[in-house]
Amino acid sequence: MADNRRRRRSLFVSFLLSVFLACLCLAPVPAAAHRRKLRFGVNGEFKILQVADMHFANGATTRCQNVLPSQKAHCSDLNTTIFMSRVIAAEKPDLIVFTGDNIFGFDVKDAVKSLNAAFAPAIASKIPWVAILGNHDQESTFTRQQVMNHIVKLPNTLSQVNPPEASHYIDGFGNYNLQINGAADSKLQNKSVLNLYFLDSGDYSSVPYMEGYDWIKTSQQFWFDRTSKRLQREYKAKPNPQEGIAPGLAYFHIPLPEFWSFDSKNATKGVRQEGTSAASTNSGFFTTLVARGDVKSVFVGHDHVNDFCGELKGLNLCYGGGFGYHAYGKAGWARRARVVVVDLNKKRKGKWGNVKSIKTWKRLDDKHLSVIDSQVLWKSSANKLVVR
Repeated sequence: MADNRRRRRSLFVSFLLSVFLACLCLAPVPAAAHRRKLRFGVNGEFKILQVADMHFANGATTRCQNVLPSQKAHCSDLNTTIFMSRVIAAEKPDLIVFTGDNIFGFDVKDAVKSLNAAFAPAIASKIPWVAILGNHDQESTFTRQQVMNHIVKLPNTLSQVNPPEASHYIDGFGNYNLQINGAADSKLQNKSVLNLYFLDSGDYSSVPYMEGYDWIKTSQQFWFDRTSKRLQREYKAKPNPQEGIAPGLAYFHIPLPEFWSFDSKNATKGVRQEGTSAASTNSGFFTTLVARGDVKSVFVGHDHVNDFCGELKGLNLCYGGGFGYHAYGKAGWARRARVVVVDLNKKRKGKWGNVKSIKTWKRLDDKHLSVIDSQVLWKSSANKLVVR
């Protein structure tokens, strides 16, 4: 009886996906999506859902990896789809961020169909979303550039192939910045109080005698440095000049070598269950981030059964934890998603000010969508809560 229910559920989800994808092919791309401004809500909060390593392939025919024996018979890519729909409904984020290996290229028959299906729950939610690439997205019928070219045409995405001002020199595909304005009807409603940076950490080294994974190049660091400085000048400019800095968050796929600094004992929250598969060379991006000082946390994927956060020189280094079912994992260790919530200061007369704190937790794909490892990543020391 239970097997029949699971089979009917799988067929129903397959039907919904088929209908959605058919509509997607016919629907025009909303040009306004790329111009949509993001801002903090009336509750003084901005919530981000990170989805790391979906590894989506071909849907119901794609079997799961590293699950319990009781799950194997009916587990497929559709479990990834169902989990995403559940967690979006539970958290109601303001932005969804996919941090690479969105599809598992080696097993993908048609890149367009797999990409559309992978992002389908996010698109259906009508919540703004962005994506960057991992090391497996291009291993099917599309190059990395073609993958990003397709992603930026999908509904409700704010993804960019590359920043217009740097497209002539920057390495990779999927480097861009999003600005999160202050709450409506506040003095900061037209000023970015939180800056998000997305970077392409590449796939595999193309440098002779330097085997292994790729890294964030000098051109990307140059763009980040210039963008960070410009945003801070705007933050301090009239009208409503602000003291200090507007905090930032950075998202990319392959972890920095500095992630090796932590294990399950000295990480602030979470566990290490495998090594850090970083590049064999240190590009110096960690030093660049620390030197600028605005980015408070980095979020990556790539190593699926690591999900810790650790603080090093004032910068939080956080794994998202593996999300997808057609990806290696650990049987009995639930797939998971990371949530980040940024809160504003409450000012006089109930108006919202600048950023007060950055918090995070994880949602597990279990019966109750359990919340674990809640923690404060950063708290402003310059701004106190003032209510008058």
